[in-house]
Amino acid sequence: MISDSMAQLLNSHLNTEHFSAQLYLSMSSAAGVMGLKGSASWFMVQYQEEMVHCMKFYTYLSSQGVLVKLVNADIPNEYGSMLELFEKTLVHEQHITKAINRLMDQAVKEGDHATQIFLQWFVTEQIEEEENDRDIIGKLKLIGDNGYGRLMLDNELGARVFVPPPTAAA
Repeated sequence: MISDSMAQLLNSHLNTEHFSAQLYLSMSSAAGVMGLKGSASWFMVQYQEEMVHCMKFYTYLSSQGVLVKLVNADIPNEYGSMLELFEKTLVHEQHITKAINRLMDQAVKEGDHATQIFLQWFVTEQIEEEENDRDIIGKLKLIGDNGYGRLMLDNELGARVFVPPPTAAA
């Protein structure tokens, strides 16, 4: 059984994941307008992953008999460069990591073992998210103003494809 306070925190985070999806959809559009088709595709995959994350929270809350409440959010949509897109991505993912950690702390405090098990997948996912962003930022800083290097990296980013997680982890 999930406590009312835990349910509220998880519902709030569901909305954070939904915001993340919309943010990455916006970033995909911005990258496309910049002529960065590979980056636009990378952010589209990121959007799809965040929607899966949102739905994991939805499914878990629904299975606990909790009514999900959605909120609207203003989504930024202007970015100056490929580096700015990925730096803001890392900052956002670090924010998500902190939020997941707070949820886990609350689940531990409440002795809510089911929610701890549910959240463990997200703890692991955030390690990967931040590492990927740091790797891309490192490459962009190494490339600097080299247009050919940015083009090669953009092409590399475009090779990323969406792979849905196994349904058993939901």
